[in-house]
Amino acid sequence: MTDVTIAPTDAAHTTPRTERSRAQVPGILLGVLRIALGWQLLWAGLDKVFGLGLATEPGKALINGFSPTRGYLEFGLDPAGIAYGALHPLAGHPVVDALYLLGTLGAGIALLLGVGVRVAGLGAATFMLLLWVSSFPLANNPFLDEHLFAVAAALLLAFSPSGDRLGLGRWWRSTPLVQRFGWLA
Repeated sequence: MTDVTIAPTDAAHTTPRTERSRAQVPGILLGVLRIALGWQLLWAGLDKVFGLGLATEPGKALINGFSPTRGYLEFGLDPAGIAYGALHPLAGHPVVDALYLLGTLGAGIALLLGVGVRVAGLGAATFMLLLWVSSFPLANNPFLDEHLFAVAAALLLAFSPSGDRLGLGRWWRSTPLVQRFGWLA
């Protein structure tokens, strides 16, 4: 019987394919999270504009002359809530309506595409934080609800290269506009 000696090869010193694949998973999950939050925001805006029949009845859409903020700020806020006094008078105000649509449609599109993720993520976090505050007192938990999870997700997206996976983030950052104004990244 002969002794067989197996000498190490270069292949033994390289990262196995499974480890490389595993290393890509967080980036892919960030991309999926970014797309999910982007879709949630975009859908909210589209529903208010066109009355797609889920949260907004077809006849109460912006295209039919209705305010996208009036329903929630007039009837959705708890009069005993901490934000009622500040937010209720803003119902139907044209600037508030425009900010709502800019936030939902603009941030939604940016997050879906993976461009301007820092600005869109910070805007989405602010929007969700305002929704969280406006929900007090919370129905099912004294502090935590889905809005805070969305805030955390939006901040994670804003401060990570989430636009690079499943998005146009690398291309966006290489454009002369973003090269000049880095805050647009």
